[in-house]
Order: sequence, then structure tokens, then C-alpha cells
Amino acid sequence: MSSSDTIFALSSGHGVSGICVIRVSGSQAGDLIRLFCGKMLVPRRASVSLLTEPHSGRVLDQAVVIWWPAPHSFTGEDVAEFQLHGSRAVVEAMLSCLGSFDGLRPADPGEFTRRAFVNQRIDLVEAEGLADLLAARSVAQHTQAMRQMLGEASSVYENWRSRLLRILAMAEAAIDFDEEGVGGAADAFRIRESVGLRDEIEAALSDADRARRIRDGVRVVLAGFPNVGKSSLLNALARRDAAIVSPLAGTTRDTIEVSLVLDGHEVIVTDTAGLRGTSDDIETIGVARALAAASAADILIWVASPDVAKSEDVWPDLNPDILVRNKSDLGVTELGLNRNNSIPVVGLSAILGNCGELIETILSIIATKYQHTEHAVVTRERHVTALRDSIRLINESLRPDSAPEFVAEDLRNAAAALGRITGVIGVEDVLGAIFSEFCIGK
Repeated sequence: MSSSDTIFALSSGHGVSGICVIRVSGSQAGDLIRLFCGKMLVPRRASVSLLTEPHSGRVLDQAVVIWWPAPHSFTGEDVAEFQLHGSRAVVEAMLSCLGSFDGLRPADPGEFTRRAFVNQRIDLVEAEGLADLLAARSVAQHTQAMRQMLGEASSVYENWRSRLLRILAMAEAAIDFDEEGVGGAADAFRIRESVGLRDEIEAALSDADRARRIRDGVRVVLAGFPNVGKSSLLNALARRDAAIVSPLAGTTRDTIEVSLVLDGHEVIVTDTAGLRGTSDDIETIGVARALAAASAADILIWVASPDVAKSEDVWPDLNPDILVRNKSDLGVTELGLNRNNSIPVVGLSAILGNCGELIETILSIIATKYQHTEHAVVTRERHVTALRDSIRLINESLRPDSAPEFVAEDLRNAAAALGRITGVIGVEDVLGAIFSEFCIGK
């Protein structure tokens, strides 16, 4: 597909609605406004106009039309936006008409945003923030995505890169003006500033895993022996029948995930197979998957019940965050020795659905583990990789036995690694992966 094509897409959701939005970006956008509206419109002003099908003269709709001439548009190109009534007939007629013109084609997923990046209207971190905003389900995800999209994270990355370039300039000055006696002072500045910047980047990296939990969702895993009520507990938390419940042991053979939003945080709750030794090949696979999920959990809940012997004896090598004493409706308040007396213990009945205390306990742990991580800078693996490269190269430049020319080259490459995060330095190999996350029309 040529980047010189004029592209169009339905930017609002599919289906019947009061209003829908169709966007056009490219050199033919202005001509299309003239053809559909019969005149050119005032830039950046919403205008009500009858839209007439240019080939037949048939009136398509009465719409609000906005004209953004380049470069003052989202994509940096000429952009026309048609706000039509959200009838399927209107949308299909408008899209069909646009597709009949030479040089116009439907946009690829993320192509509007990709053109905005190419035309330097946004950088890569802002584009990723926009993708995260479109996918946000919780308040915390929304807050984190807005900071990325509005350029706050980009400002931090660019500040680091600018400081690194100043350090590089001093390293090169130490080489170029060594005979003038400036080498010692330049080296002292380089070392002091390099150590400070490296420590600052390392501190930001230390929050990366926690920040990604906000973006991807906090993983809460239910583990325990068969028939302690893990599936019933999942259904109670989800408030629907997400998992099959049966009195037969070993009903759950695979992991089952449900995404919830609890007090502004996305939480992915996973039900797992009951843990026990078994000769059944399929159940053995289920137990292995249960243990893998439990090991990868952000919050591990061990579920016990009074009608399952020794159900509080946690499986070896697992370290739960919460002990749930399920089936309180059976009238038994103590199941026996709690071998994990350092963790919260919650009594409940999944059948009765009284999960309020458990939810509060989960939220308390989230608040402790992930406090303020919606304001973190490093949210993606791509950022982590580039920052680790930068730290490694800064450390190489600080080696006392490194020649001045190698010091300068290490610093230059460290600055390039930071530049790849925002897209200042060549990133063609990652563009496809980034913009494929978008829907068509964005």
C-alpha cells in the first residue's frame, strides 16, 4: 500500500448509533469535501452540510463536516471528517462511494496513527499510549495511557537522551582538547553525570514490571486441592457461570480466565485444576498448567474448605498471598492448622457469593504492590530492552581501562538506544508491530 494514497475509514464503532464518524486523510481530502458538500468549508470549523453522491446526485445524508488542512491535523495531512447519522445504510453508502474514487482506499489498522508518526505529529511512545488508551478498561490503565499519550513519558526519555548527548560532548571535548588541559575536568563531569543518569534509569526500570501489571492487568490465581470450590469462587467473583461446577473431583482440567475491574484496577482471575497426584494423562497436564499459573501469579489465593482433608496444607514451593476458607455455609469456622499465619485469612461461601472481604483484601494487596505505578514511565518490553542496552553501554563507558574513543562510541550508542524508544533513531523494524495493535480508523 502506498503512503501517498488517500485513505478512509469508519473511525467510530460498527452498528447502529446516533452518530458515526468517517475520516479521510491524504491529498484528495479537500477535493472530496468540494464534491460531497458542493463548496469548500472554513478550516477547523464544524459545518452542517447536505452530502450529495457525486456520481448520481443522490442525497446521502445531512452531516457535520470538518476540514483540517495540512499540517494542522492529526495525521499532518489534509483531513476531512464526516459526522453522519449512524445508520448502516448511510455508512455503507458513504464508504462505497469513497471506495469508487481512484487513489482512495480503505485504511489499514493503525494507518492514521502511523501517518501521524511519520509526519512527526506524535512520537512512538505517544502512539503506544494512544493504543493503550483505546484498550483501557480501568481507571488505572486510563491514567497510565493518558500520561503516555500526552507526552509525559516521552519528555522523560528525551531528557535522558539530551543529558547523554551533553555527556558525549564532554567526552569528545576531552579527546579534541586534551592538549589544552581540559581533559581532566571533562572526564570528571562525564563520570559524575553518567553515574547519576544511569542510577536514574535503573530506578525507573525497577518499576517496569509493576507498571506493566497495570497495563496488562493484575493476575490473581485461585489454587488448591480438588473440590475446595475454586470454580464456584471464580463464578462468584465474575457474577456469572464462567466455569463448570461439579461435585466430581477433577472437573476443571485447564485454566479459565475472567477479566474484572475492581475499584479502578483490571484484575484477571484464573481458575485452575485441583492439585493432586494423578495417573490421568489429561489431568496431569491440567495440574502442570495450574502450577505454572500459580508460579506466575501476581496474587496467589490458596482455597481450602472443611470437607476436604488437609486442604490448608499448601502445595510445596507455592507461597500464597491470601488463604480463603471456603464453604462457610457448612458451619465450620476452623479447618485446622493455618501453616501460613503470616498471610490474610478470609472466610466466605462462594455459593452464597459473600466475597466482599476477599475483594477488599485483593485491593489492599494491589494498593501495596502497585501504588502509583500508573505514573510510571516504563510500560512496555520494548522500552525495557532499550533502557537495559543504554545502561550496559553507559557502564562500558565508565570502565577505567576504556580508551577515550571507545568511551565516546559507547555513549553515542547509549543515546541511540534511548532515541529508539521515542522513534528519534531508526525504528522501522518495530513499526509494524506497534501500529498493528490499533483498530481500523485510528
